[in-house]
Formats: sequence, structure tokens, C-alpha cells
Amino acid sequence: MPRHRLTDEQWDAISDLFPPPAWTGRPPADRRMIVDAICWILRTGSPWRDLPEVYGSPKTAWKWFDQWNRDGTWDEVLRRLQAMFIDAGEIDDQLWCVDGSVVRAARCAGGAVKKGAQTSRKTTH
Repeated sequence: MPRHRLTDEQWDAISDLFPPPAWTGRPPADRRMIVDAICWILRTGSPWRDLPEVYGSPKTAWKWFDQWNRDGTWDEVLRRLQAMFIDAGEIDDQLWCVDGSVVRAARCAGGAVKKGAQTSRKTTH
């Protein structure tokens, strides 16, 4: 699972965005582990409930993902990591590709009636 985790260099670039947890109440969750858990979910496309146990509770990961998404923290994480990769020459800051593939389905897949299909008057009227 190390390929789904941030490197130490990447974590150092964004760690100040995640303030240390308060030491009151429940034992605090490690912010780096939560970020790694969120990265695992985003990279694999798995449901939150399938998060491996090494990352902790899926409920905790979802709670922080939702909060950081709402307050703009993830936007800043993206900006910083993109800048880091651009500076290293690993990505091009001018060209971004988005997959816009379209797969056409048959008309009947959308609910259209096939030509010559028998219809019952009881169900159509």
C-alpha cells in the first residue's frame, strides 16, 4: 500500500494545512494517516467502507474529508502538490487532459420502444 501514501517530502509541503488535534476528549487521530486514507479512497475509487484497517476508521476518514472539502483545504493541498510537481518538472503546467470518452448505448437501453415491438393496450393506455 505504500504507493497510495504521500512521501515525506509531499507531507512536509502540506502538513501545516492540518493543525494538530486538540488533546481533549477522545484520543486524536493521526492527520497524516487520515490524509493517506483519503488518498487511498480517491485513488482506488473504492467505497469508504472498504478502507483497509491500517488506515483507521472509515467514518473518521470520511468526516475529515467532508470537512476539509467544505472549507477549501483540499483545494490548497492540490495547489501545493501541483506546484511541487511542476517545479520538479514531473508535470506540465500548460497541458491538462480530461477523459471525455462517451460510450453510446442502444436506444432500448434508454427506455425507447423497439420498432415492431408488441405492446399491450392495457399497459400503454
